[in-house]
Amino acid sequence: MIAIGGSIGTGLFVASGGTIAQAGPGGALVAYAAVGLMVYLLMQSLGEMTAKIPVAGSFQTYATRFVSPSFGFAIGWNYWFNWAITVAAELVAAGIVMSFWLPDVPGWVWAGGFLFVLTALNALSAKAFGEGEFWLALIKVVTVIAFLVAGVLMIFGILGDHTDPLANWREGQDVFHGGWISIMAVFMIAGFSFQGTELVGVAAGEAKDPRREIPKAIRNVFWRIMLFYIGAIFIIGCLIPFADPSLLSSGEADVASSPFTMVFERAGIAFAAAAMNAVILTAILSAGNSGLYASTRMLYAMAHDGKAPKIFGRTNSRGVPMAALFATAGVGLFGFLTALVGQGAAYAWLLNVSGLCGFIVWVGIAVSHYRFRRGYLAQGYAVSDLPYRAPFFPLGPLLAFVMLIAVIAGQNYEAVLAGRGLEVLSAYIGLPLFLGLWLIHRLVTKSRVVPLMEMDLSAPEDIEESAKVRSARTRAGNSAIR
Repeated sequence: MIAIGGSIGTGLFVASGGTIAQAGPGGALVAYAAVGLMVYLLMQSLGEMTAKIPVAGSFQTYATRFVSPSFGFAIGWNYWFNWAITVAAELVAAGIVMSFWLPDVPGWVWAGGFLFVLTALNALSAKAFGEGEFWLALIKVVTVIAFLVAGVLMIFGILGDHTDPLANWREGQDVFHGGWISIMAVFMIAGFSFQGTELVGVAAGEAKDPRREIPKAIRNVFWRIMLFYIGAIFIIGCLIPFADPSLLSSGEADVASSPFTMVFERAGIAFAAAAMNAVILTAILSAGNSGLYASTRMLYAMAHDGKAPKIFGRTNSRGVPMAALFATAGVGLFGFLTALVGQGAAYAWLLNVSGLCGFIVWVGIAVSHYRFRRGYLAQGYAVSDLPYRAPFFPLGPLLAFVMLIAVIAGQNYEAVLAGRGLEVLSAYIGLPLFLGLWLIHRLVTKSRVVPLMEMDLSAPEDIEESAKVRSARTRAGNSAIR
């Protein structure tokens, strides 16, 4: 549910309409399917490493162990900053959404209140976070399922008055509006929509039985996410013409223009806009909740690895790293406050800096997995001993790596081609900052790429012990049966 909830948000509920308007229903479908394949390959890579070594630092730890300490340092701080600023962005969005019901209340009031609630929820325990995220994710999942059911009933004429469900897909209707250029543009947007799926790797460090549950989650979650995204895009493409001007609106304030709202209204469901506004609010709070959890655990793990001040590695009696939590919430609060100052220019730049962070982390996952498998074999281990095996290695991480480089390079290709320097800097500034962190740490620490034979492939002792206990129980059970 954490992986599904992390990948379903305003990108699907609101921005999906804009992708169909930009590339047509066929173009949007191709773009989302391609990104879905890329994310599936990445989750297989993450799943193989996480099932073997489930730690709170996740891909920061893997980058440190399997690539280099400097690469891990840059990945960790990059990911922490990404989610800390995302928390600020979700707080701003929550204030906008609440104005739908209470337009006279300032947005900062809601943002401050939601930040307090999310911080309190994360301060209780990992169990409280998991419980809260489960229910927030469940609301989103139920909404998507209701949308898919209503859409299918409308396509077959049982609901609404839609007479020709395939009219928008016929030749001459500009199914691939704008050609490959538009598909590539939507490819970038779809990539942002899927960000958050990697949260399952961070959560694995506090999962009850990660070696059994993580592979199960990786196997099942892809098909459910693809069903939700591809199914939703197909239904929107059937029921709403890509030229409908309402699809061009893609902000949280335009809930009436959400394709989900439009389809529910055409199906005759009362109060569709109010209901979708509530769902969008839960999606925003879910993203904020997950972001606060993930960035807190990343800061905690970096403190234990000597990459952040030691105070962030301390936990309270409930196992919550409170110093890391308050530091992250503080950055989120600062980011939100910059949106209130002047015209919000500083806030816009903070968002731009974090824009590429998620894709850079995904590159780190692909590179780390490729080297992990090579090191695992070089040290004499058998692939059959892995708790979960990525079935498409080495093609999987290599293909995902190439696709990610294309996504990063094409972030704002229009500004590059037009020579608009400030826009180019705004879109790509996260990349030189990441490289700067990596190179400065390497110069200061003189770290090097970790040789295959020196890679640390050990798992936490309690995980190894529980695996031995389960294995012994299984052998005993088999003996009793025989």
